[in-house]
Amino acid sequence: MMHWNLGWGAMMLGGLGMLAFWGLILGLFIWGIRSFTGGDGNFRAPIGNSELQASGARPTPLEILQGRYASGAISREEYEAIRHDLNSS
Repeated sequence: MMHWNLGWGAMMLGGLGMLAFWGLILGLFIWGIRSFTGGDGNFRAPIGNSELQASGARPTPLEILQGRYASGAISREEYEAIRHDLNSS
């Protein structure tokens, strides 16, 4: 039987290779999760104007209110009351 006698250097290289392999697998897993969730960890769609979100600008409170009313989350009476409060400030 042939002995290659590679010693500790080969074992260390093998261990580092295995560490790099699992690090790559973990990195790909984290990258996949972040890209699936949009990068911020939220699974929900953001509220507001889509053009503003594409440019990176933050929607105003009135735009958020309009989005909530358009989606049916609040009634017309609630919308009018909140809009009046926002405009009077």
